[in-house]
Amino acid sequence: MESIFHERQEGSLCAQHCLNNLLQGEYFSPVELSSIAQQLDEEERMRMAEGGVSSEEYRTFLQQPSVNMDDSGFFSIQVISNALKVWGLELVLFNSPEYQRLGIDPINEKSFICNYKEHWFTVRKLGKQWFNLNSLLMGPELISDTYLALFLAQLQQEGYSIFVVKGDLPDCEADQLLQMIRVQQIQRPKLIGEETAQSRDQRLPRSDMDQAIDVNHPFDGTGMLDEDEENFQKALALSRQEMDMEDEEADLRRAIQLSMQGSRRSESSGSSPQNVPQLPHTSQTDSLSSEELRRRRQAYFEKQQQQQQDQTQNLHNKPTLSSSTLEADPGGDMSEEDMLQAAMNMSLESVRNNLSTEEEK
Repeated sequence: MESIFHERQEGSLCAQHCLNNLLQGEYFSPVELSSIAQQLDEEERMRMAEGGVSSEEYRTFLQQPSVNMDDSGFFSIQVISNALKVWGLELVLFNSPEYQRLGIDPINEKSFICNYKEHWFTVRKLGKQWFNLNSLLMGPELISDTYLALFLAQLQQEGYSIFVVKGDLPDCEADQLLQMIRVQQIQRPKLIGEETAQSRDQRLPRSDMDQAIDVNHPFDGTGMLDEDEENFQKALALSRQEMDMEDEEADLRRAIQLSMQGSRRSESSGSSPQNVPQLPHTSQTDSLSSEELRRRRQAYFEKQQQQQQDQTQNLHNKPTLSSSTLEADPGGDMSEEDMLQAAMNMSLESVRNNLSTEEEK
């Protein structure tokens, strides 16, 4: 593929690229093609002058711009045709009735020149293979024999004018080399616009994109996305709820146990005060623990329904349950609320007994 001559697009000089890619060398320049265009303009002017230089048609012709070239570098089919005559080559319209009647298979031709909207490019056979030498491509594109007819038909459907190049093309290195070997093309060459866009994207520093992301979403190793953070907070709240419930259950069990112990201790101290030595430190600790438990239970009951609060306020008017009753039936058929109320009553009874004992001292 390196031996194939291929000019890439520069400005609007596609006619020059088309001719040089066809002839496989730098045979024509913009100056030479402009000279051919000017020669054609002069020939047309002389023909128009035959009708009279003072005629309206002639004056209108002089005021009109050239149809063979323009300032952008475009050249007409007449310029290309005259340039090829120098090499003894002729252009025949591919879809003309005269050519179609010949019934020639495109594979048996040597080259084609295609035009659409002022763009020219060459399709040529080098060796035994066909190549699309479009100057808009980054390199030659291999076309299989089976695909050539479909490729030309597709161009016609898209509005291209196709010309068959008749005559013997000049010898070139690529044609001689490809007569002996066949090439394979793994990847189709990209268009020049595609290559430019890809190069521009590659030149964009990735660090700039990373910095933009960091500004909008700073990450210091502990940050999380909003959704993840919200889920984390929910999980944390649920975990704390479970811990609080476990703590309350443990406090309830400890309250019942301490209440029962306080009742037993009060009964023992009331029945035989001389035999059991009084420990002020122990009594103060039990009293504080009971007071703390009473405060926690009272806060817990405040969260319950108004009916439970009313029952708590009327505790002093109701007869308290003795410890013997609780010992006789610590659980039984009592509900959890009855057990909590019993525990509260026993805590209050323990506090009152301890206070009474301290006053007697």
